[in-house]
Amino acid sequence: MDADIHNPMKGILLKVLSVIVFVCMSTCIKAAGSDIATGQITFYRSAFAMVPILGFLACRGQLRDAFRTNNVPGHVLRGLIGILSMSCGFYGLVHLPLPEAIAIGYAMPLLAVAFAAVFLGEIVRLYRWSAVVIGLVGVLIITWPRLTLFGEGGFGSSEALGAVAVLLSATLGAVAMVLVRRLVQTERTHTIVLYFSLSAAVFSLATLPFGWSAISWTSFLLLMLAGFCGGVAQILLTESYRHADMSTIAPFEYASIVLGIAIGYFLFGNVPTAAMLLGTAIVVGAGIFIIFREHRLGLERKGARKHVTPQG
Repeated sequence: MDADIHNPMKGILLKVLSVIVFVCMSTCIKAAGSDIATGQITFYRSAFAMVPILGFLACRGQLRDAFRTNNVPGHVLRGLIGILSMSCGFYGLVHLPLPEAIAIGYAMPLLAVAFAAVFLGEIVRLYRWSAVVIGLVGVLIITWPRLTLFGEGGFGSSEALGAVAVLLSATLGAVAMVLVRRLVQTERTHTIVLYFSLSAAVFSLATLPFGWSAISWTSFLLLMLAGFCGGVAQILLTESYRHADMSTIAPFEYASIVLGIAIGYFLFGNVPTAAMLLGTAIVVGAGIFIIFREHRLGLERKGARKHVTPQG
């Protein structure tokens, strides 16, 4: 057995590093500019993410094995949903303040709980349903000031469209999480990661005839760095789950909002509003409650299995 398999501190460290690198990725995309086609951003993010992922798998001797799969349609569907989620998220990212885009994205794990109940038949009881509803109220508090811009600027309001895009991204991302939970029953983790990056690059490349334009070297380097960061962050995230339980490291995802507020203020001049801070506190609170509720239920189920009287 791997000596690090029960090393929570290492898992937490890897998780925090993945959060930092993911925020760096978002910062690069936002800094690249809002006039770049979303499909173009998604292509660079996906294509250059393949570099560290392929290198990592090669170093571990898993590269050839990673391409083996018996569920190509499942990977293609997960890739399609994932790329749509990513594209919506990137559109919102370049049209909203960085902290708001991050905070609205926290709706994804809340929606994933609801979708798992509906599509996977998982049992979700009153406590978690209540947390989902309260968390989504927090998301509404964050987005409401942006959504009201529809009345002032019409559908030309980029901030209003950005808020809707991030909400749609969170919804599609939750669907993708459900698809991944099905894939992990038969597929290896590194196979899922590899096929997602590969399919995302192919799908986004198909948008080439629809609005791609020449970009500056600065924007190119920023997008290339964003893709590389995305690949590295995915590796760090995947490795973190090898060393600690999900319930132990998942709360550290919310460290991204602290980084987002700091970077948004110092680099982009984004000052967080009262509505954004209040809504974020509600969403984070609901998310952490769900995480610890899942952990407690897991311990109860494990204890129940230990006390089952053997039959026979």
